[in-house]
Amino acid sequence: MTQTETSSLAPDAEGLARAAEILRGGGLVAFPTETVYGLGADACNDRAVAAIYEAKGRPSFNPLIAHFPSAEAAQAYVQWSDAADMVAAAFWPGPLTLVLPLRAGCGISRLVTAGLETLAVRVPAAPLARDLLERVGGPVAAPSANRSGQISPTRPEHVLAGLSGRIDAVVNAGRCDVGLESTILGLAGRPTLMRPGGIPREALEKALGRRVAERREAEAIAAPGQMASHYAPRAGMRLNAAEWQPGETRLGFGKVDCDLNLSRAGDLTEAAANLFEYLHRLDAEGAEVIAVSPVPHVGLGVAINDRLSRAAAPRD
Repeated sequence: MTQTETSSLAPDAEGLARAAEILRGGGLVAFPTETVYGLGADACNDRAVAAIYEAKGRPSFNPLIAHFPSAEAAQAYVQWSDAADMVAAAFWPGPLTLVLPLRAGCGISRLVTAGLETLAVRVPAAPLARDLLERVGGPVAAPSANRSGQISPTRPEHVLAGLSGRIDAVVNAGRCDVGLESTILGLAGRPTLMRPGGIPREALEKALGRRVAERREAEAIAAPGQMASHYAPRAGMRLNAAEWQPGETRLGFGKVDCDLNLSRAGDLTEAAANLFEYLHRLDAEGAEVIAVSPVPHVGLGVAINDRLSRAAAPRD
């Protein structure tokens, strides 16, 4: 692809105005949400969306999330429902993506939906992100701002390490608060957890007043983040390591002797916020094999283990 100079924009009115101008003009801008940095493009512009796939090296069958400044803005592009109302009222703005039937004639690029008849929509909690989306005045497709399959970025320097020269600009606003992508809830049929994330399944079930099904791995990809190998560092990985082996770099959880600890206090929220940054750090330090302590498979631990299992999956 053609190399371009990637601008670093300040997180102020002038920087956001310039970022919105670039997006409306068909360019690519990385911007922070409360979860990770997203790589934004006009979701109604086929060429702009195609540029996301090119910059990331992303498989074309993996759908993208469309970001909006409000639930009302999102409703113009999807067929809304009572269930969507319930969870949006509880968790939007926030780290929750809803997959709903696409509204006919809404103008969303088919590259965003990867040819599906559904659209993944989200209203981010970060005020800066919503400010930018308001300035753009239309949906912004924004997967994580990293090369496809690599570790998701929680800082602007992570974005630049993978995408400098491949995108037009990054809004430099420091570290993201959550550090783990959004939960994806499918609402095109029975409520289905399509990707665990910052909002646990139990909280969704409480808001809906009913059980949320889980997607089976054998099912076709129907939402972002469902590739088997994803979030992968260059190093090999060994999960659920109760003991360390010679030559391994040790990524711990809880009160263990290790090289880097996701949360010595055993706090899953802290571990989620640190996960991608620590994988980046160990990768940059030249780790050959990263051994990871067991992480409890409850609450946010489900999402953490999902990311770790994808990071450790066989690579093509």
